[in-house]
Amino acid sequence: MRNSLTFFVAAVFVICAFASVYGQGKTERRIVKLPGSGPSGAPISPAIVVGDLVFTSGQIGLDPKTGQMVEGGLEQQAEQVLKNLATVLEAAGSDMGHVVKATVFLADMNDYAAMNQIYRNHFKQDFPARSAVQVARLPANARIEIEAVAMLKK
Repeated sequence: MRNSLTFFVAAVFVICAFASVYGQGKTERRIVKLPGSGPSGAPISPAIVVGDLVFTSGQIGLDPKTGQMVEGGLEQQAEQVLKNLATVLEAAGSDMGHVVKATVFLADMNDYAAMNQIYRNHFKQDFPARSAVQVARLPANARIEIEAVAMLKK
């Protein structure tokens, strides 16, 4: 009987601790909207904030003013991708310096070194954890797509 009571008290303590840490089970989820952007037709959000974390959708090299892929090759697309990512993070209340994990999707792994040079210009120090993979195809025949997880700025 005593062991059961001890277990019960310990279980209640753990549940109360989790409830106080995680808002009593009500972790808020906020959809990030970009100023001036209407529905794209795709069933996605630019980013979602949960707690202190921002989860972005993959960004490709679309010029937000024209809705068209930027002209040029991997370098031009990568620059635009990282600008788009920075815009989404800013709208969420974060920035590139708060990214903790990035995933890079490349249409051709031969672009890895060129991507690294451009990536380095946008992440100055304390680089986030990162994965880079080659994929068969990206939306709009993009050469690169990047998604990220970031912390909110305090």
